[in-house]
Amino acid sequence: METAFHLLAVGLLVAAVAAMSLRHLVHCALCLVAVFAAAAGLFLTLGAEFLAFAQVLVYVGAISILIVFAMLLTRTRAVDAASLSVRPRALGVTAAGAVAGFVIAAVLTSRALPEKAAAAPAVPVRELGRELMTQQVPALLAVGLLLTAALLGAVVLALREPPAAPSGKEPRA
Repeated sequence: METAFHLLAVGLLVAAVAAMSLRHLVHCALCLVAVFAAAAGLFLTLGAEFLAFAQVLVYVGAISILIVFAMLLTRTRAVDAASLSVRPRALGVTAAGAVAGFVIAAVLTSRALPEKAAAAPAVPVRELGRELMTQQVPALLAVGLLLTAALLGAVVLALREPPAAPSGKEPRA
């Protein structure tokens, strides 16, 4: 079980690096799906079956499809790789390292967590699903409506045509 965890963790890191470094947006999106799937596998190895199931349904399924639809519906310009300088990348890596350092320091120095946490009671997935589908229906509907509104907003933004140039004049390039 520990070997599976380590393999999934390495796969997640490789897919995350690939998602951030590939040039084609579709390839980046597919690597992001691999990251989500590896995270679901990690949840399975940790014994959080319901969380893994939710990860697959929400992120691997819905969010990934939403990202692909947004890519297909929006018009993008090709970015010349020569126009990108090294300075913004170095600044981004520095900022990410600083944020990671602050988060790690906060977790390591936190006194909010007890030394020895009590084991959480085992709740079967069936009970969690029953609770989600009976008591938490309004929250599920609200999330569904929010995702639908986001997709419709992406469609509306993608369908807006740029203003036409006055007749007799060539559009500027």
